[in-house]
Amino acid sequence: MPSNRTISPHGATPLTTRHEPRLIRETGLDARIADLAEPVIEDLGYRLVRVKCSGRNGFTVQIMAERPDGTIGVDDCETISRNLAPVIDADDPVDRAYHLEVSSPGIDRPLVRRSDFERWAGHVAKIELSEGHDGRRRFRGVLVGLRDDTFGIRLDDVPEGTPDTVWLPVSLLSEARLIMTDDLIAASFRAAKKALAEDPAEVEEVEEDEDASPGSSVH
Repeated sequence: MPSNRTISPHGATPLTTRHEPRLIRETGLDARIADLAEPVIEDLGYRLVRVKCSGRNGFTVQIMAERPDGTIGVDDCETISRNLAPVIDADDPVDRAYHLEVSSPGIDRPLVRRSDFERWAGHVAKIELSEGHDGRRRFRGVLVGLRDDTFGIRLDDVPEGTPDTVWLPVSLLSEARLIMTDDLIAASFRAAKKALAEDPAEVEEVEEDEDASPGSSVH
């Protein structure tokens, strides 16, 4: 039977655990909803990636989630939405009608855990720190992995003769996400083809954007 499970650009590389803490946390209403959502999502066997409230479609609460192996599909999103909606409604943190949308992180996904920086090494990311590091808060470059309590990023905008790789403290992370590139898209399709070759009976669906495979409901 065909599956709706999506494949991350590096395929289903196992992550550490669904209980691995996030480095980047929400604030305000987003944080309150995240506190409600995270235990529900983990109990179902998934991991919370991000909560974001916006004025889209009146008011939308977007929940990004994934399996511990980095995949997510339509059925998974619907399962999370069905179990999470009553919990949010019971606590009633949103003072208006809202749309609850559960989706995959997308190819150009947020990076919120230490394992994300290992999994996505070799791809371009945009980084923002909570405070300056050597006088700079924003960086764009190729991720090169982790070293102790720092992550490396290879920059393309450094003066000639200076090191092109900087190691930034994970404790200063404010925002981090992958940048959509041809290499990232190509890696996604290669992973999908590999999955098909390993199990021809299972049809994998590669997501095109962060709203792929949503489970949505109105409250």
